[in-house]
Amino acid sequence: MRPFDYRRAESIEAAPRQAAAGAAFIAGGTNLLDLMKLEVMAPETLIDINRLELNQMEDTADNGLRIGALVTNSDLANDLRVRRNWPVLSRALLSGASGQLRNKATTGGNLLQRTRCHYFQDRTMPCNKREPDSGCAAREGVNRGLAVLGTSEHCIATHPSDMAVAMRVLGADVETLKEDGTTRRLDLDELYLLPGDRPDRETVLEPGELITAVLLPPPIGGRQTYRKVRDRASYAFALVSVAGIVAMQEGRIAAANLAFGGLAPKPWRDPGVEDVLVGETPSEALFNEAADILLSEAQGFGGNDFKLPLARRTLVSVVSELTQETQS
Repeated sequence: MRPFDYRRAESIEAAPRQAAAGAAFIAGGTNLLDLMKLEVMAPETLIDINRLELNQMEDTADNGLRIGALVTNSDLANDLRVRRNWPVLSRALLSGASGQLRNKATTGGNLLQRTRCHYFQDRTMPCNKREPDSGCAAREGVNRGLAVLGTSEHCIATHPSDMAVAMRVLGADVETLKEDGTTRRLDLDELYLLPGDRPDRETVLEPGELITAVLLPPPIGGRQTYRKVRDRASYAFALVSVAGIVAMQEGRIAAANLAFGGLAPKPWRDPGVEDVLVGETPSEALFNEAADILLSEAQGFGGNDFKLPLARRTLVSVVSELTQETQS
């Protein structure tokens, strides 16, 4: 690990100003410290934000929930309001990492965790995300866990977060604070960037911009679930995951929200997949039509070709389960 300076953030307002170029915020450090040990990330300064008052959950005026950026994954998953009103989020969180890591990992850090692509973590291999214009070894290499949607010729890395997939299906927003003191509110989909020709730019956050909270909208009707397909039952990242919310009315699908993990460089949501389901009577043919839309532009790279049929089967299974249960 390379030498670095360490400072505590003086206040929420001062933190972005303290995080000048070359600095990084640290809270739980569950991803950042690993990458620093590998020398994949080498910030000149760490700004410790753990003592900031960003660890509260508050009801909002519209019956939503404001989640401070420092709320731990364990506290968020076990909050009674989340378990009752947004169970897909609780299930997603509990499917990730281990109990020890969930006790340290924070809401803001989880959203910003970086890919687990082996080539990104190996400084001896070319990686455009780590070193722009060096190449992408993953395209022709070992790419079993990597993306089949939203990729480019420069990068096929996947976003690793389970929580972010559930946040995406719930329509969450992110609040941030900039260095100049201004704030902004971003739809979660706006936060993330696809790789294009600049895979090193993963989000729209400016240098020093601090995530202060995540906002959940009011609960929506229907049954919710999170299905994670992985190599082992615990402490493994998703090969394919589906966060689903389906509401039924008189035997037809009244509303359908679906988001996908393990398939793309960011939590993936395709309005066309949802639109084709709404107003229809559940059937396997309908669910496969939705899968056709999801995978219409998908591309495997050899080792991850299996993700295409796996994504289809997982989508069909999840929507079938949700429509059956909501009718009962």
